[in-house]
Amino acid sequence: MTDRRKNRNLRSRIKRRQRTGSPMQAYDALPAELRLWLASACLPWSPASALRIWHKVGGAHSPDDAYSRLNAIEQSMLQRDGRVWDMARRV
Repeated sequence: MTDRRKNRNLRSRIKRRQRTGSPMQAYDALPAELRLWLASACLPWSPASALRIWHKVGGAHSPDDAYSRLNAIEQSMLQRDGRVWDMARRV
């Protein structure tokens, strides 16, 4: 019998990326509102990608719009990746 726990994170279709710099310093440099959202996010976000979306939507001027966009992106990723985890449960 194979140990399923050993390979469970390898089935995700989300791309892995190498980090550059200190992730904690990048996180600490984020706006306080964005850090609060990231603390309750379902997925692990990189500070760079979250900040890019925050600036693109204008989070400094309209945090609610930025929260909506971040939530929509996260839900999309959860749905996309959820198909993989549903299949893993059936095995």
